[in-house]
Amino acid sequence: MNTLLVTVLAYLITLCSGTTSDMTSSVNEKTLQETAREIARYSEVALDIINLAVSGKAQNRSYNRLADFTDTIGNRLSGSPNLELAIKYMYKALTQDGLENVHLEPVKVPHWVRGEEYAMMLEPRNHSMAILGLGSSIGTPSAGITAEVIVVHSFEELHQRAQEAKGKIVVYNQPFVGYGESVQYRAFGATEAAKVGAVASLIRSITPFSINSPHTGWQDYSPGVPKIPTACITVEDAEMMARMAHRGTKIVIHLQMGAKTYPDADSYNTVAEIVGSKFPEQIVLISGHLDSWDVGQGAMDDGGGAFISWEALSLIKDLGLRPKRTLRMVLWTGEEQGGVGAEQYYQLHKVNISNFDLVMESDIGTFAPLGLQFTGIGKAQAIMKQVMMLLQPINATGLSEHGEGTDIDFWMQGGVPGASLHDDASKYFWFHHTEADTMSVQDPVQMNLCSAVWAVVSYVVADLEEMLPR
Repeated sequence: MNTLLVTVLAYLITLCSGTTSDMTSSVNEKTLQETAREIARYSEVALDIINLAVSGKAQNRSYNRLADFTDTIGNRLSGSPNLELAIKYMYKALTQDGLENVHLEPVKVPHWVRGEEYAMMLEPRNHSMAILGLGSSIGTPSAGITAEVIVVHSFEELHQRAQEAKGKIVVYNQPFVGYGESVQYRAFGATEAAKVGAVASLIRSITPFSINSPHTGWQDYSPGVPKIPTACITVEDAEMMARMAHRGTKIVIHLQMGAKTYPDADSYNTVAEIVGSKFPEQIVLISGHLDSWDVGQGAMDDGGGAFISWEALSLIKDLGLRPKRTLRMVLWTGEEQGGVGAEQYYQLHKVNISNFDLVMESDIGTFAPLGLQFTGIGKAQAIMKQVMMLLQPINATGLSEHGEGTDIDFWMQGGVPGASLHDDASKYFWFHHTEADTMSVQDPVQMNLCSAVWAVVSYVVADLEEMLPR
């Protein structure tokens, strides 16, 4: 029958039975049903991946690899010799693992060095304070800064008491109400304090739990505003000074910081692949960041995310699987300074954005996995829900909204579907950016499960006949 005639007849039928949008909906539903059947056929492959990761020869491999890496290299601050050693280590390890197209892509990253630092309360008593200077902070003069303290609980209070703050050290004792909101004090506390004439700022660490542990992180100065030294202090010291101030007690602190910023340093994003069999130009990207802060071992943030990404490729390779699309792992550099390495990667590769099927990042710990967070249109979400059902054997089938990750955000803003690991991160900010971020936080069983999630999802999406809709 003539195709045009068929189309016309179909349209006439819809006029009697419903709208053209109803017809489109029925076609979409049929397509989703077909895709669901296609995905269901991966159940045995998914189980093979899960078994290999959880109870097979690869059991605990991601944990053991990460332990060797962090014990050998340590923490990996942007621009540091340790980060350079870490990149060389990974290049060699990925090559020896038999992965394809292992290479390094050069970028420039910030180079900030902490130097020696300490803070001493002089009044009302001598008390040595645990501090961690914030990334990009300037140092104090060589003689340090000795000044009276003003304690505030919000930016609003600071500006209401602006006349009192001039010439003083501003201590922020803001409550932790969630990372996204509370981190504004770490990021902009120094700038806001400088606007009212303060000589330094000390910020309560961004954490819901503390055992006298300061948390570091990046902070931003604003153009046209004087730069003042800034550091995080412990929850305990912030609360103590708030109590003292409430009683009207005068507080004086001596602050010494040797922080310096040097010209941007050479660094690399580290890349490895399993090349696709049918559509090698199309990419499913999995990732974590290789850099860390200069405290602890960077095992949780983000050694775990980087190493489950490596493990995902290893599991797929070990099973002799080769998806239709290329699986590309990128270990980002300079994430802690705002996704610096990832942004340069995006600028280099965005010309091929239409070939990026899915971008994935793990950067919220590798604790017990619950599933994924996902950003994409409704039809893509429906497909991903079917993919997640393959993870029923390990009870990690959840798919919530809002995939997140500093390094993949560039792609998601460009319309590429994005996913991030959704795990039980209830204790993540206990250890985040502290000396406690060590292998003791990591659990081999949980890393096995996270690796299985990462491998199953990335492989199945890369092997489907069609790319995810966008």
